[in-house]
Parts: sequence; structure tokens; C-alpha cells
Amino acid sequence: MNARRDTGTGTGPTAGTGTSGGTGTSGGTGAGGDRSGWDAGDATRRAVLGDEHVDRAAADGTPFTADFQEFITAYAWGEIWTRPGLDRRVRSCITLAMLAALGHEHELGLHVRAALRIGLTEEEIKEVLLQTAIYAGVPAANRAFAVARAALESDRDEEDENDRTG
Repeated sequence: MNARRDTGTGTGPTAGTGTSGGTGTSGGTGAGGDRSGWDAGDATRRAVLGDEHVDRAAADGTPFTADFQEFITAYAWGEIWTRPGLDRRVRSCITLAMLAALGHEHELGLHVRAALRIGLTEEEIKEVLLQTAIYAGVPAANRAFAVARAALESDRDEEDENDRTG
């Protein structure tokens, strides 16, 4: 598992990004034609979610979704995830708790795998979900544990398969 994880706690636009290049979604330009926010967002998004996810989102994009992909890349990933006030591990914990509390299961599974990628342990993910149970309710946490368990098992299965084939 550890071979593909970014355990860096850098918080700047390029700190610990582990990017592999590529143009991401629409090759956007960010706010007002400034490409720097989009570039920083693409690098951060790839470091947290992985090239495979970002490339799949780009391939699945349509003219209808292109502006939204550009928006989240430039603003969520380029402006918020790159701010210096919190490192990626803390941002990931907050994201897990909020997705669990709001019942956003698809995104929660994605961000459980992302949390592992950037260095959170299964124990830390469990603690975030237990904390969520107190403040967002047991039913939300119960469902979040089920989603997280499936994501963790999927991640383990993928690693086992990679160990056998790679």
C-alpha cells in the first residue's frame, strides 16, 4: 500500500503533488483567463485523487460538464486545497467528515481512497467516522462506515492484484 501514497504534508500549489503532467479536464484557464489556478488545481487533484481518476473524469467530460470540471479544478483544488493554513491530511479528514455527514456516498468512497493515498491510515479514517457519529448522527456514520469499508476492501483487493501481476 505505501508505495503509491503521498505522505507529504506540503500545502503549497506544488508541494508533494506527484503529478504526471497531462491537461486534466478541459485544459481550463481558471478565473479570468489565469491558468495558474487551474494548473495548481490539476496538480493537487492528481496528487490527492490520482491520475486515473482525473483522467477518467476528463475522458467522461462533455461540453455540458466542462465548465463544472474547470470550476472545481481551479477553485476547489487550485484555491482551497492549496491554501497554506491546513495540510492535506487535515483537509482530507474534514472532507471525509463532511461527506459522511451529508450522505454523499460516491464522493465519500473516492475520498477514503484519496485519504489512504496521501497517508491517512485506516485507523485514522475510522476515528474521523467515529467523531462524525457524535456530531452528525449515528445513521450517517453507520452508512459512512459501510461505504468506507467497501472502499478500503476495494483498495486492498486492487493492491493484492497489483502484487500478483506487477
